[in-house]
Amino acid sequence: MQKIRMYHVDAFTEKLFSGNPAAVCILDSWLDDNLMQSIAIENNLPETAFIVPDGRDFAIRWFSPAVEIDLCGHATLASAYVIFNELDHHDTLIRFHSPKSGLLMAKQTDDLISLDFPSDTLTISSEEEINFLENCLGIRPLELHKGKSDYLALVDNEIILQEIKPDFKKIALLDARGIIVTARGEKADFEPLFFAPRIGIDEDPVTGSAHTSLLPFWSERLNKSLLTAYQLSKRGGQLVCEYKGNRCSIGGRARLYLSGEINCD
Repeated sequence: MQKIRMYHVDAFTEKLFSGNPAAVCILDSWLDDNLMQSIAIENNLPETAFIVPDGRDFAIRWFSPAVEIDLCGHATLASAYVIFNELDHHDTLIRFHSPKSGLLMAKQTDDLISLDFPSDTLTISSEEEINFLENCLGIRPLELHKGKSDYLALVDNEIILQEIKPDFKKIALLDARGIIVTARGEKADFEPLFFAPRIGIDEDPVTGSAHTSLLPFWSERLNKSLLTAYQLSKRGGQLVCEYKGNRCSIGGRARLYLSGEINCD
């Protein structure tokens, strides 16, 4: 019987039952893609990460319950947490190699894990796109931009952010992974929400990868490179970030909820 070590970790949080949950599966070599997708469906978490040790480095891939993901922050943070705390990794730096996103790194300082990801580049959206996003969100964004994977919509304040009633069927029609909606924050420098029904996640609790778009956006507007973020979802999540031009540092904490083995035969 084929057994796979698996860990369930809550990422971007200091306490259990908050932040964003991810499964981390430790492999000796890659499984068949269909099997990895089936495991992600069975886990029914926002993402399942699969990691394969490669010397002192690790190869990594991510699957939502619907599709393979190009880049996932919280499941990378969860993977780093497992490597640092469960796999006897003595270095303070982890190098991940993603076939879709290249080199990613994670550094541990005390209990804070900082991810080193490539920064996104945003372009201003058209009036037609703004009109469609208004229909998706029920509010008209002050600004709308498009990054590599997602739309980024700016709204006026936290109250408006909390009152958004997204139409997930319409959002799923967008030619994008999802929509980031953001405003200046009360709990942090800025606060986002993230909706991605196209990849099987209506609302993501905490979206590390979205901060590759959020950091260049807010760094320019706030004229600062060190930024704090609080994702305003029901579970909530805290991030400590730094914009470094073509790279972003996205930091957070994690807590282990469950460890064990899954049977795949």
